[in-house]
Amino acid sequence: MTAPIVVGVDGSDSALAAVAWAAAEARRRALPLRLVHACALPPLLAPADERRWVAELTAFGEQALRTASAAVEDVVVDHQVLIGSAVPALVGESARAHSLVIGHRGLGGFHRALVGSVAVALAAHAACPVVVVRGTSAEDGPVVVGVDGTPASEAAIAYAFGAAALRGARLVAVHTWSEVMLSGRWRALPDADRTAAGAAAARLLDDWIAPWTPRYPLVAVERVVRCDRPVRALVEHAEGAALVVVGTRGTGEFTAMGLGSTSQAVLHHAPCPVAVVRPS
Repeated sequence: MTAPIVVGVDGSDSALAAVAWAAAEARRRALPLRLVHACALPPLLAPADERRWVAELTAFGEQALRTASAAVEDVVVDHQVLIGSAVPALVGESARAHSLVIGHRGLGGFHRALVGSVAVALAAHAACPVVVVRGTSAEDGPVVVGVDGTPASEAAIAYAFGAAALRGARLVAVHTWSEVMLSGRWRALPDADRTAAGAAAARLLDDWIAPWTPRYPLVAVERVVRCDRPVRALVEHAEGAALVVVGTRGTGEFTAMGLGSTSQAVLHHAPCPVAVVRPS
């Protein structure tokens, strides 16, 4: 069975934007689309009240899914209403999914803003790549990938090359370094040391990108090496981009993407959709 692209749907405009993005991605990849609405019951309900709540929540979810499905063309679509909290429901769906797509904020079953605890939890625990749809995805823009020089980079690079190839887009690979990382505390390095550090960072980025260029010979790659904070570099290069891709569980500046402050900052501030990719 072909793994679908799963979308969290709650009836919000943000979720409809996620469905539109996911439908376009499903067409590119020739994959089916699965729309899921999850809604949690209030605690401590009497049996009669629980039945009423289940019926009402299911009716709301089915209407939200019908509305979302109506906007999808040329893609095989199925949908499901699940009674339960959004995070465990979608994490469960992720085990059988190609990728999981959510809007950047929601209502109903996704009551809290998704760029917060829900999005971070999904990025940390989903078994597949998680895409948070926010801002504008420029159709002719590049795919931007953060490379931190840890094994977590490989999954992000693989996903980013594939996404760029599907779109006929340029790939922008971003790697940052800092004087604090080199010296253990902040201090201005001599020019010679900065030059050497920049050259070493460029070699590291080349080493990570090199194995992928023969596999994707039609993808043009722009390498960006900066002495900067990774979030700032990524967000700046995300202007006019189709997608930003980051990895998880790194040990450099992209440490624990989907869990730590860097991931939350990218999810909050990127002006385009963000894909968070865990190692296989």
